[in-house]
Amino acid sequence: MSVLRRMARRAQGDAHGDPLDAAQERRVRAVLALGGVPQADLPDGVQQVRLRLLERAAKGYEAPRDVSAWAAVVASNLAMDWHRAKRRQERLGERLASLRQHEHPSGEDTSVLSLAVARGLDELPDAQRQVVVLRFYADLPVRSIAQELGVPEGTVKSRLHTAVRALRARLHEDEVV
Repeated sequence: MSVLRRMARRAQGDAHGDPLDAAQERRVRAVLALGGVPQADLPDGVQQVRLRLLERAAKGYEAPRDVSAWAAVVASNLAMDWHRAKRRQERLGERLASLRQHEHPSGEDTSVLSLAVARGLDELPDAQRQVVVLRFYADLPVRSIAQELGVPEGTVKSRLHTAVRALRARLHEDEVV
């Protein structure tokens, strides 16, 4: 049975034949959002993940062992790509958007913490931000992250350690924790 047929059979419950179920789509949206993709661009990001999954099937590649993990990694890569393009084109625009967020704090401790963590994530190098989002927000185990990214588990652990240390320092520097 072809990969496309298996995917179609799996999606029969969905009237549109969507290769991503509702839970996978929510996970992809979360990974994109936590990766710094603006809310307005999230639907495009989800569509890109769907397209890549369908292209993979059309090329005759085997379906990913864990579609949910594969989709989360693709979403993380898309978020990294978005950041690279954004930095090249609108470095000043990102800074202004960050300043606007500071003008309207909600006053709740959780909102302050969330904003500080988001800023901290934004300042991490792409590879570190990617593993933090995949590990803590997409809830992927280190082994899955390593397999999907094609790097050793030790590299994932090292990036996580360095990123968490930097985030912790940032939160203390901002006096959030």
